[in-house]
Amino acid sequence: MKFLISCEFNIDTARVELKYSDGSMLAIDCDAVEDEYTKTIRQRSALDYLVHNAPLEYAELVLRGDVEGYLKIASGLDHND
Repeated sequence: MKFLISCEFNIDTARVELKYSDGSMLAIDCDAVEDEYTKTIRQRSALDYLVHNAPLEYAELVLRGDVEGYLKIASGLDHND
């Protein structure tokens, strides 16, 4: 079984990098995620804040496929919008 040993945002590559105990690595392209899911500056800011301050939570959102749900809450949009 592999265990997560680190998760950090690499500002040089604009990726959240997850490193596992078996030597494998997963890199999430944050620019691609923003391009796919954000429509407003407020939404981009919400993702930027998360990636810089809580990269593990950011990675979990992306891997779970719950970025849109997070953006609705974080950007203050009503669920009916």
